[in-house]
Amino acid sequence: MDTAPEPETGKAQTGKPSDSSQSADPQATASHKPNPREAAVEALMRLAAEQPWNDIEVGDIAREAGLSLAELRDLFPSKGAVLGGLSRIIDRKVLEIDTSDLADEPARERLFDVLMRRLDAMAPYKPALRRIAFALRGDVLSMLALNGVALNSHRYMLAAAGIDTEGPLGRLKLQGTVIAFARTVEVWLDDDDPALARTMAKLDREIRRGETIMERADDARRLTAPLRALGRALMERRAPRDRTPPGGDGEDRDPAAAI
Repeated sequence: MDTAPEPETGKAQTGKPSDSSQSADPQATASHKPNPREAAVEALMRLAAEQPWNDIEVGDIAREAGLSLAELRDLFPSKGAVLGGLSRIIDRKVLEIDTSDLADEPARERLFDVLMRRLDAMAPYKPALRRIAFALRGDVLSMLALNGVALNSHRYMLAAAGIDTEGPLGRLKLQGTVIAFARTVEVWLDDDDPALARTMAKLDREIRRGETIMERADDARRLTAPLRALGRALMERRAPRDRTPPGGDGEDRDPAAAI
């Protein structure tokens, strides 16, 4: 009695063996591999959401991130530097958003929109940030270090809003934005309203206050222009001196490493 032939296994309809490993795209697989720096930052945020900041050791971060201590050391010099790494992640999330639709808006509206997008990007880390902010409150050295990180970030936030940051007034705008956003974050951390009404009102007030300060600073700069021109002329008469600081400019230092 004839029997029906057994169906062929492991072959496609073309008659060629099917191999799922061959059909996988190596580049796609590599793109899903977690970035070690981001893995360390995410690990710290998970730990900080569950335990006091001062109880977290670098070894805890390495274990949570699936890294060796040697690997973590190659990535970050300290726990504070890992925290500073969060700022870069947030920066990228905000900067990847197309802001061309804001081009015709006033500067105040552009800045408001960019900073609200930054808060949206920070939302997944809110429990951790709330605990970290409480732990670092009153720690002057840590606050100074975080201010350096914030200056680097908000330089790009202002650029995304189409606002200049060069020159004396630019630096004033930059530091003012850092302070305004820090004050807004204090409200945001305690604002559990999904609409974030209190947070938006606070941010709007801070931006308007900053505008007033900048207008006064601009007036003062115009009034003192003759004095500054005289000062420059006097300085040019002096013999030139080598003002290069020793040890390089420290361009690649991480401000958050001091935390």
